[in-house]
Amino acid sequence: MPREHRPARSVRVLLAEDQGMMRGALALLLGMEEDIEVVAQVAAGDEIVRSALVARPDVALLDIELPGLSGLDAAAALREEVPDCRVLILTTFARPGYLRRAMEAGAAGFLVKDGPVEELAEAIRAVLRGETVVDPVLAAAAALSAGPSPLTPRERDVLNAAVDGATVADIAAKVHLSESTVRNHLSAAIGKTGTRNHMEAVRAARRQGWL
Repeated sequence: MPREHRPARSVRVLLAEDQGMMRGALALLLGMEEDIEVVAQVAAGDEIVRSALVARPDVALLDIELPGLSGLDAAAALREEVPDCRVLILTTFARPGYLRRAMEAGAAGFLVKDGPVEELAEAIRAVLRGETVVDPVLAAAAALSAGPSPLTPRERDVLNAAVDGATVADIAAKVHLSESTVRNHLSAAIGKTGTRNHMEAVRAARRQGWL
């Protein structure tokens, strides 16, 4: 809607989504709401805080899977750098572990992407009012899940680096640890996930939303 036809105070939204078509569609649909204005769009997680400091959004709508920095890590950074900005996580991955991590990072809401845009718009208004909005199916799953991640931050770092067939040497170089230390972290993560090797551990941890 043209700016001159908007209410005097629209909800200012930052949109972080790496898929250009999805980002454009969301921006267009949200922009049709009379009281919502998309003031910034970014495609990478490490652009979020910088853009928020410039655009000063009321609500940041963040995908989880972003290049550079995940939406969950960006949510935590926004809490420190732009504390007045409310964060709403929007994701394809309806995993209880992600929900817990989002709440720990200070997010005010967590929704999956398959809902209608009207519900998303209302969620944006709700978090701005100070409410917490969580997809009800995901909330029920989280209530039944096994609790917080058993992985330490270092174990998460090592598993995140153990993708695409990375060797122990590759992982060690990425996380700046010795190969023996990497092996110890991988062994611990394999034990905690009940898997047979580090690639299975990566997949299991991702299914639980621990990575």
